[in-house]
Amino acid sequence: MKNKIILIILSICVSPFVFSQHDCNMYYPLKDGATFQITTYDKKDKATSVLDYKVLNVSDTPDGKVGTIHGVVKDKKGKMVTEMEYKVRCKDNKISVDFNSLMSPQMLEQFKDMEIDVTGTNLDWPNDLRAGQTLPDANMKMKISMAGMNMNFSIDITDRKVIGAESVTTPAGTFDCMVITFDTQVNMGIKQTTSSKQWVSKDVGMVKQEDYKNGKIIDTSLLTAFSI
Repeated sequence: MKNKIILIILSICVSPFVFSQHDCNMYYPLKDGATFQITTYDKKDKATSVLDYKVLNVSDTPDGKVGTIHGVVKDKKGKMVTEMEYKVRCKDNKISVDFNSLMSPQMLEQFKDMEIDVTGTNLDWPNDLRAGQTLPDANMKMKISMAGMNMNFSIDITDRKVIGAESVTTPAGTFDCMVITFDTQVNMGIKQTTSSKQWVSKDVGMVKQEDYKNGKIIDTSLLTAFSI
């Protein structure tokens, strides 16, 4: 299974959960016990992986509301590939998603027995998404030590723009969405750049994402289940 960012950005802004006015963001889940599922399809519309998420340990802290997102990745046959966790913080009318979420679960599994130093900038989502907005960049830089050798790896999420509003239907239902585009650059000796189009809905989160390379679609991720 290829290394894939969403998630991530899947991993990054999925969710199907209702927020009241005093909760600071409507585009990411921070309700203890909530679950949601993202299924990824290749360019021939065949399912390649399923990511099941659960929101854990949501608590109020001096720095805002904080929750843990636990994810389980399964292949197309339903066999578990790996697990992952990352933090999400809600403060000052925005959600801040831990930059560690930018690393694909497959990479976490690949490097689990190595010494890793990770730094980065969190992925932030404002509460008032509207067409014409430019959203902040995010990045993750990783230094890997292996057998006396060092390797550097980075992921950069750039050019995040809110381009409009559309209605989208997935196996989980029909949703009124804001549409965001962004670029992802992965650098591990060789740079690879993809572009993405993502649909996010109030009270739901990410419901769809399309990833492109050289202008051609390479995969699609859909919200296929959720519960609160």
